[in-house]
Amino acid sequence: MKKSLLILVFALVTMVSQGQQKKWTLEECVAYALENNISVKQSELDVKVSEIGKKDAIGNFLPSLNASTSYGWNIGLSQDPVTFNAVTATSKTLSGGVSSGVTLYNGLRNLNQLYRSNLEIISKQYQLDKMKDDISLLVANSFLQILFNKESLKVLESQQSITQQQLKRTQDLVDAGSLPKGDLLEVQATIASQEQQIVNAENAIQLSKISLAQILLIEDYQNFDTADSNYITPEPQILNQSVNAIVAKAKEVRYDIKIAETNSELAQYDLKIAKGAYQPTLSGFYSFGTNYFTSELFETPNFKTQVSDNKGHSFGVQLSIPIFNGWAASNNVDRSKVNVERSRFQLEQANLDLETAVYQAYNDVRGALKAYQASEKTLAARQEAFNYSRERYNVGLLNAFDFNQSQNQFESAQSEVLRAKYDYTFKLKVLEFYFGIPITNLN
Repeated sequence: MKKSLLILVFALVTMVSQGQQKKWTLEECVAYALENNISVKQSELDVKVSEIGKKDAIGNFLPSLNASTSYGWNIGLSQDPVTFNAVTATSKTLSGGVSSGVTLYNGLRNLNQLYRSNLEIISKQYQLDKMKDDISLLVANSFLQILFNKESLKVLESQQSITQQQLKRTQDLVDAGSLPKGDLLEVQATIASQEQQIVNAENAIQLSKISLAQILLIEDYQNFDTADSNYITPEPQILNQSVNAIVAKAKEVRYDIKIAETNSELAQYDLKIAKGAYQPTLSGFYSFGTNYFTSELFETPNFKTQVSDNKGHSFGVQLSIPIFNGWAASNNVDRSKVNVERSRFQLEQANLDLETAVYQAYNDVRGALKAYQASEKTLAARQEAFNYSRERYNVGLLNAFDFNQSQNQFESAQSEVLRAKYDYTFKLKVLEFYFGIPITNLN
């Protein structure tokens, strides 16, 4: 009695836990990945570092302020602070002061550095956004793979159900002497093969779930699952747009071009900063200091009096004119010019790569759509052929081998429709992504 009660409790707990198991939607998977993916987090840190760099650039405009103090002993020759005569004695000196300096002009390098730091923040943000786009595409592809594997399993189970029915019908016909026993063995062999295919399909589902869970950094592989959505194969509305219109839109919304454009601007500012080293630097300075002196040979005024009497101010401006520095400035300018040219080529290449990718994606969608439509026509024909073969087989006009061939062709057509459907769906999502349509919109 106790054992039966424990079994019942365990079954109820299992049912409750299964009922509470989370089913992840594509939107939830993408959102979770963007929040937890390591690559995304690293890109976010790059943005923070660039923001710190902007603080450095702002700090270059501010004056420096430093305080200093020293306390020392002098044993031997020193100077009498009253008579200024040289004496041999032990003396002590305490001094302190503050100093400040500010750059008034340095070839606009500080200003250009500030502009550059602002651009670098934008560039890092673009790189972060591109990383998020790449992660979203990866998650969507993995999510669709799970849906494909689940639908493939349903097709196999449906096919096995048909074969199980056929097994019963064949058994009856064999028992009645209408069919040879070899036909029954043929059907049994088909069922065994289908069972193996179902096991492989179940493994494929589990592996695809593990793959997506790893992308999401979810460790509980066994309980991870995606929501079963009855989504409709999307219409190719994007193909109503011309490929040139999609390319133009992609250049507006895709971050590849924005990153290349920003990097080109950064190279221009690097060149301006390097050229600033050719110009003079004008800086201002101010310092205040005082000291206290005591010696064993003569009496010195008290601390307060000395500090007050010995205080002094110093201020002025300093002009530094570069004449020769081992070609360091000119080499930096030449190096920056090379980088400007390189960034210009990279921008041109980014535009070419994007155009190529869009044209490829556009043609991929058209080809995948035609393949999907052709597979549906093939499936319809195979369905009719299978129904006809089954009718002939049921009345003994077709042997088991030929019937099995017809069934295999029908099953192959079903699998091909699924493969073509998801291949078309993902390629369509990629093309829509270039057009600025969110990847999470499956319908």
